[in-house]
Amino acid sequence: MVRLEMTLTREEFRRTLLAAAGGEVRTLVDGYGGGEGGRTWRITLADLPPLDLGALHLDRLQVDLHFKGYGPPEQDAFMARFLAHFRRGGG
Repeated sequence: MVRLEMTLTREEFRRTLLAAAGGEVRTLVDGYGGGEGGRTWRITLADLPPLDLGALHLDRLQVDLHFKGYGPPEQDAFMARFLAHFRRGGG
């Protein structure tokens, strides 16, 4: 399992995940799921307390990624694609 803390709303997560997953995404009660070629992944979401920085209010999520049938190279490739889509630039 891979656990991340992400600063975004559930809607932002869903919208970005559709591009990041690289395939069909199923909506589950507590998150999302998908897979291909006998491998499956599941993502569960849990709300975290918001991050308040003065007048700035940021929603946060705990994101747990579960993999079944993925070897280390396949899991690393999935995570690289996933994180590339969720990466935000600043400046």
